[in-house]
Amino acid sequence: MNPQNNGALHTTLALTLFSLAALAPGLAQAQTVKIGVPVPLSGSSAAAGTDILNGAKLAAAKINAAGGVLGKQIELVPEDDACDAQTAVQAAQKLVDAGVVAVAGGYCSSAALPELTAFHRAGIPYVLDASTNPKLTEMGYDNVFRTIGRDDEQGPFAASFIKNSLHAKRAAVIDDNTTYAKGLAQNTVESLKKMGVDVVYADSITPGQMDYSPTLTKVSSLKPDVIYYTGYFSEAGLLVKEARQVGLKMTFMGGDGTNDPTLMKTAGPAADGMIITTAPLAQFLPGAHDYLDQYNKSYGQGPGPYSVYEYDAVGVTAKAIADGKSAKPADISAALHKITDYQGATGTIGFNPKGDRSRAVYITVVVHNDQFEPYQRQDASGKWVAMK
Repeated sequence: MNPQNNGALHTTLALTLFSLAALAPGLAQAQTVKIGVPVPLSGSSAAAGTDILNGAKLAAAKINAAGGVLGKQIELVPEDDACDAQTAVQAAQKLVDAGVVAVAGGYCSSAALPELTAFHRAGIPYVLDASTNPKLTEMGYDNVFRTIGRDDEQGPFAASFIKNSLHAKRAAVIDDNTTYAKGLAQNTVESLKKMGVDVVYADSITPGQMDYSPTLTKVSSLKPDVIYYTGYFSEAGLLVKEARQVGLKMTFMGGDGTNDPTLMKTAGPAADGMIITTAPLAQFLPGAHDYLDQYNKSYGQGPGPYSVYEYDAVGVTAKAIADGKSAKPADISAALHKITDYQGATGTIGFNPKGDRSRAVYITVVVHNDQFEPYQRQDASGKWVAMK
């Protein structure tokens, strides 16, 4: 063999092998459909983030067992956003770089907002399961969707309960100065004032402190009939515990950021009787029985409040991929906008033009014997009735 030809052959083979190696990651990537899951996996909200990720895993497992989407398996790509805006930006960029075609997740609105900006810039749809700040779907982005309600829906709901069920005349509203908590607090305060309830206190605490007795002492001096805390469960448990320790007897309420079992672990018996406004928990949803069974079998405990909404977020995303016959981000967003009656574990899901869930529901639950129990809901006429 001619040495020159032999050298040329080796060169050709080397280039071919190099090209195949370079293509290998792309070929491997093409075998799956990547869906990002940005949630807090560290910090005080890690339990909630882990629960949400578990819900995503159950959804992906069910979809993959049925053949996946477009003949490919769903691959979840989780990233820790720590409920922190700066960390969230980094987490979102990691998901973009990983080649996700859609994102289903979110917990803290303060993290979801910068994540959404990054995903919008990359053209990737973001289906939120727990982030409720109205701004997320008010920026005119066509790639944002929500399987949960909004703070400006929950606020009037909470105010109506305080006014028309508790018959309170004086209310105190406390937030933790985060995007979610301030938004819910502001919407609740506005609604209370419109309904003629005297808001005697509306201010923020600093999350992460070990003693909130100065705030509670001030609130107590104003003699409210009810205290409504709109922050997260880690501080809510300490607040209600200290409130009872200093002798406060009024009704203590929390928004949907407090509806985590960790609340009872922190507060102990002091949590008994606390009332929470929330989207329906999985155990109160008629369509979530199979989900509850599977979650218990898989993780040895019941789900937290948002995992079932994440389960549906992954499910409706897969539905959009199948409907649009495409795993291109723009096609997924377009298909999501067309969905009106996806039958999820949380009920029928459809999106309005902004991307919000068109039929969001809220209920109240009460803490009793270390459990969340159904309490009251509004009937079709707006009357408060006991839940069965």
